[in-house]
Amino acid sequence: MSWLILFFAGLLETVWAVGLKYTEGFSRLWPSVITLAAMAASFWLLSIAMKTLPLGTAYAVWTGIGTVGAVFVGIVLFGEPIALLRLLSVALIVAGIAGLKLSS
Repeated sequence: MSWLILFFAGLLETVWAVGLKYTEGFSRLWPSVITLAAMAASFWLLSIAMKTLPLGTAYAVWTGIGTVGAVFVGIVLFGEPIALLRLLSVALIVAGIAGLKLSS
């Protein structure tokens, strides 16, 4: 169950990372409210997952999910470049997440 909680914490990290772009420096109310709520929920879920998962594993997986999600949302919503090296780097992050999951 901790892994599922950690997965949702990582998804919420993606939400707040993307939300930061829409807040325009926290000058827009509703994007700021959504971003702060996603931050709080993401940290809360991470803290629950860390009750049973090792610190280094949980934190690395959480940031990895958020990073991969932010890269793909950036490509889809903001037209960020799709480069082979960029995609290979994301694949390495995914491999690292899988390796941490398999080793714990």
